[in-house]
Amino acid sequence: MVRADGPAVAAVRDGRGGARRERLRRWFDRRRGWPLTVLGLLVTGLLVGHAQVPNAVGNTGSLLETFLPWLGLAVPVLLALALWRRAGVALVAALLPGAVWLNLFGALLVDKSSGPGDFTVLTHNVAAANDDPQGTIRMLTGSGAEIVALEELSASAAPVYAAGLAGAFPYHVVEGTVGLWSSYPIDGVAVVDIKMGWTRAFRARVSTPEGPLAVYVAHLPSVRVKFDSGFTAGRRDVSAQALGDAIEHEQLDKVLLLGDLNGTMNDRSLAPITSQMRSAQGAAGDGFGFSWPASFPLARIDQILSKGGLVPTDSRTLPADASDHLAVAADYRY
Repeated sequence: MVRADGPAVAAVRDGRGGARRERLRRWFDRRRGWPLTVLGLLVTGLLVGHAQVPNAVGNTGSLLETFLPWLGLAVPVLLALALWRRAGVALVAALLPGAVWLNLFGALLVDKSSGPGDFTVLTHNVAAANDDPQGTIRMLTGSGAEIVALEELSASAAPVYAAGLAGAFPYHVVEGTVGLWSSYPIDGVAVVDIKMGWTRAFRARVSTPEGPLAVYVAHLPSVRVKFDSGFTAGRRDVSAQALGDAIEHEQLDKVLLLGDLNGTMNDRSLAPITSQMRSAQGAAGDGFGFSWPASFPLARIDQILSKGGLVPTDSRTLPADASDHLAVAADYRY
């Protein structure tokens, strides 16, 4: 008769325990999957320290910040590879950027809408190459917006939009390639010099039933990613500073900025503007609200920003039209 805790059973137990220890040792062998560990730490470092990535060479920091949310795609890839390699240290290293990403962007994934406001505003880069302006006009008139800003208005297209939108918006002004249409009276129009040499920004006073608004409409210079010079954003950055200065010196309390800023809220180069204004998408949206390119949106470069106590209650993108941008809209409580 063999006792239950006899030598044979103890040997089996020792064998099983040794096998478990060996599996754990392999999982947490630092030499196993070390390239994945390095990649996980690198992604974590970029998410945590993106503001420290210099702009001195090719505006690398701004380029990173423009597409910063997309670094989150590295997390499931690293996790899958770590599991496949059975590399415990790499698995932990893959979880770190996931935690940082959620800290940075997790709030954007929650619907923060609180319902309709006192009025709706909309901004849209209609694109100079838009071959269906009538379709865009139908989209705009059906949007429910009371205040609409349009960018990239060509000389030939501006009269088409003016005629098509006149029934829904009795007040409008066009300065250069940007325009404002409104259900409410517009006055106090003044061009804003954003150091481009031609007009792509202006300020207007809009008299809503709840009170006056200073509405800025702007289309900042385009940026490009070039192999030999990186992220060419110098002209945009100069214009952002000029626009930020104008908004800072606005005399009315309640201020809206509608336009194509060719940059995201994460981009440090737009700080002259974003440091003093609140994003409707960040405060009242659901998701990232990417607006460009319309065929596969990668970034939100079309912005609705406010200051002076205006409360955004909803923010959204509209269905695609013939532009390469999506229109973005927001509801506000005065």
